[in-house]
Amino acid sequence: MDQHPKAHAAAAAGFLADQQRADWHDETLWFVRSKRDKAAQQLPEWEALRTQASAIKEHTLSRLEQYLTGFEEKALANGVQVHWAADAAEHNRIVHSILAKHHVRKLVKSKSMLTEECHLNPYLQQQGIEVVDTDLGERIVQLNQEPPSHIVLPAIHLKKEQVGEIFHQHLGTAAGASDPQYLTAAAREHLRQKFLAADAAITGVNFAIAENGAFVVCTNEGNADLGAHLAKLHIACMGIEKLIPRMEHLGVFLRLLARSATGQPITTYSSHFREPGPGQELHIVIVDNGRSTQLGREDFRNSLKCIRCGACLNTCPVYRRSGGHSYHNAIAGPIGSILAPNLDMRKNADLPFASTLCGSCSDVCPVKIDIHTQLYKWRQVLSKEGYGPAAKKLGMKMMAAVLAKPDRFALSGAVARKFLGWFPKLAVNGKLNPWGRQRELPKVPEQSFREWYRTHYNPKKTNS
Repeated sequence: MDQHPKAHAAAAAGFLADQQRADWHDETLWFVRSKRDKAAQQLPEWEALRTQASAIKEHTLSRLEQYLTGFEEKALANGVQVHWAADAAEHNRIVHSILAKHHVRKLVKSKSMLTEECHLNPYLQQQGIEVVDTDLGERIVQLNQEPPSHIVLPAIHLKKEQVGEIFHQHLGTAAGASDPQYLTAAAREHLRQKFLAADAAITGVNFAIAENGAFVVCTNEGNADLGAHLAKLHIACMGIEKLIPRMEHLGVFLRLLARSATGQPITTYSSHFREPGPGQELHIVIVDNGRSTQLGREDFRNSLKCIRCGACLNTCPVYRRSGGHSYHNAIAGPIGSILAPNLDMRKNADLPFASTLCGSCSDVCPVKIDIHTQLYKWRQVLSKEGYGPAAKKLGMKMMAAVLAKPDRFALSGAVARKFLGWFPKLAVNGKLNPWGRQRELPKVPEQSFREWYRTHYNPKKTNS
């Protein structure tokens, strides 16, 4: 990961340089958002499910230590080997130590945003281990040597013609081919060989159940199942927030997850793992990596309720128009902009400002995270800690001073009207005011509303 990534606004400008692609990206994600709305509207109990899911997560987070130790106890009793990692570096070392013990040289991995967050792939590749992402979208971006741009749709920023070119370069498909069925068949044949040759499989965890030590992995391609059952070694990596107390709670989240993500009634494969198969080893690596810090931040604790459905990305007007890579973080979009500053305020100080605060993200969140409120609160924290742009900080102080005194406000308005009358394009100058780009300034009025009101509704005149 680049230690000095471009700020979101600069990276977004690069994405928007291809206007046709930006429009297509915007329309495609809005189509997914619309599917989510239709799926949600088909369930009369939708809002009740959201409320119930939010309450279950709230309860779990309030007793997280109790449920984590309970989960470990049950998993150990099931024959699973449990490991604890305080941060990304320890997570990677633990995974590598398990692989080294089994002399693993090739492994297959299903989609896991936690391993993206920990940068596991480059770490293992540096140790000489071949890592193959088996989710189709993830394999596409892996071949293209770039990170996923979306939690659920990793290659949503690429068109089928671009995928055809990537497959032609790496898989030997016909030049110029862009037929989805042909490309998918080529990927299937390519990945099948990787599955058969793998020494180990790594999966993520969507939900871990405290009462029985089991966990569930949701995929639409069945790749987690195939990898985990073909290899003799299965390592599942999970964040500490993935727990739910009981099996009876699972149905609530499964009904919400797929509908919120893609508008499907249910994910194609909801795979349950509880104990190692005959002749196999099953390991679970439970990772903190800043989550306990976030748990201690009262204003941001609710972000740990996230079930990684991507609904907030699909509805966000900024994400749709700027692309996932402009967020320079493993998890992009509104939820990523809440999680990222917790890991590194300085590096991610720009992300909470990549929002219109319209609240659409909070409206679609299946576990009712107050996302736009948390984005607003992060702006306050970052500015207070000194991570905000100096020009913006100075501007806000000047604005506060003006708005605090009615006479200053009236004088500033009169000066601004005069000034903009002489130089009408100054306020929409892109260099001075990025919001002015592609916008036009309405005609500057000759007087303020108060001046107009005094002229037309003078109390003395009215009384006479």
